[in-house]
Amino acid sequence: MAIMKRPTDVYDPFRELRVLQNEINDLFNFDRFPGTAGLFDRSFSPALDVTESEDAYTVRAELPGLSEKDLDVSIASNVLTIRGEKKEDKERKNGKVYRRETWSGSFQRTLPLPLSVDAGNVKADLKDGVLTLVLPKREEAKPKQITVKAK
Repeated sequence: MAIMKRPTDVYDPFRELRVLQNEINDLFNFDRFPGTAGLFDRSFSPALDVTESEDAYTVRAELPGLSEKDLDVSIASNVLTIRGEKKEDKERKNGKVYRRETWSGSFQRTLPLPLSVDAGNVKADLKDGVLTLVLPKREEAKPKQITVKAK
């Protein structure tokens, strides 16, 4: 039985689609935790959730394994900065590491704040690896209910 070879000069309409698919796959093929590229780039940045209520903004940052002494939270010129460092676990240095998905090192996260934040009354709480910041709104920024009376 003879094996038929496909001629190389025959137009394949799906070839261009395969090339396009490979280029798209390459575009989205990136490291989940890229290495440090520059002086101020960090390989870890904590996940933040920001919510708003009538009275305040709430920021939650996931910081597993950190304690209060590892964190520095500040507000300057309406910019919230969360800075910290997680030390490497010394017990894991003895022996072979087969897989490492945990992180260690320093990080910094900044978030611009609205002018309505009352920076003097911010409350911070760290519980179960979640930092919760409650940023109250200034009185003049809170919505006011106006009663309408019919005559």
